[in-house]
Order: sequence, then C-alpha cells, then structure tokens
Amino acid sequence: MKSLLKIAFVLGIIVSLSSCKDDLKPNYQYMPNMYESVAYETYSESDAFNSPTGEKGKEGQIPAEGSIKRGFVPYEYPNTPEALAAIKALNPKSPLDATQVDMKKAEELYGIYCAICHGGEGNGKGKLVTQEKFLGVPSYADRVINEGSVFHVVTYGLNSMGSHANQLSQEERWLVAAYVMQLKSKL
Repeated sequence: MKSLLKIAFVLGIIVSLSSCKDDLKPNYQYMPNMYESVAYETYSESDAFNSPTGEKGKEGQIPAEGSIKRGFVPYEYPNTPEALAAIKALNPKSPLDATQVDMKKAEELYGIYCAICHGGEGNGKGKLVTQEKFLGVPSYADRVINEGSVFHVVTYGLNSMGSHANQLSQEERWLVAAYVMQLKSKL
C-alpha cells in the first residue's frame, strides 16, 4: 500500500509540473536585447548613426577608409608593367616554407583555375586554346618567369587573363606559383 501511495505521489508531481509548461508563452528573458538584436531596415534612417550636424544617418554604412577584410594581407606592388618588370628582376620568393607547400593542393588549384587555358603540362594548349576560344596563351617554357612574377600575374591578371585574387587566397596563389615553377622545370 505504501508503494502505491509513493507511485501516485510521484505521478501527481510529474503531471502537475508538466501541466505548467505552455509552448505558446515562452519563459521570460533577462535582457532580451542581448539575444535578439534590433533589426534595422537597410539604408533607413537611424538615430544610432547621427552625423555631427545632427542629421539622422543611414543604417547601411560605408566601411571606414583604409579598412581591410579579415585575413587579408596587402600586396605592396601595383598593377603596372613596371612593377612586373621589377618583380622579375628582384625574383622574390614565396613566404611559404617547404612544409606549407602542398603540391597536391597546388595541382588541384592549377587544374581548376589555370589548366583550362594553359594546359595540364603548362604548354599553353588547354581546352579553350585547342577549341580556338582563346589564342596566344603562352607556354611556360617560352617565358622568363619566377615565383614572384607568377604570383603577381595571378593576383592582377595580364593581357587576356583576368585576376584570380577573388577566387584564390594569397596562400593559394603562392601554391599555384610554386606549381607553375615545377611545371616550367619539366618543360
């Protein structure tokens, strides 16, 4: 009899506690602005961004001058023929050490972004060239190039080749440059 009373008591507590829960009325939040930020309409006026003259500012702000995206490392050479010539003369080396150069990944990146025009062997006979979509793509054997000049050209582009700086990070561009130099040594 005592065990039956104990079971009934426990069941009574469970039923009473579960009956208090209502999914339509969630619990209170302490400082709800910490969890749910104020939603601003894009380019709407906002008191949060007042100008020095007292005018209401817009919500969508232009980035501060000189700001750069997270992880970006500025490249000190401009996009000019003189800079490319200077790089060829200086022959800068990759900042990646031998342990950071993953030739398998470099080969994959080259295959994705470069081989379509330059060919898998770097001979300038990629698929687009053999189909005569682009003409005059050089072979690496015909060019005086070094790691720094390849990096520069991948960063800014040259002639018909566009920049790949948006598709490849700085480290990936150095990997591609190392792979191009490996291909050049085989030609």
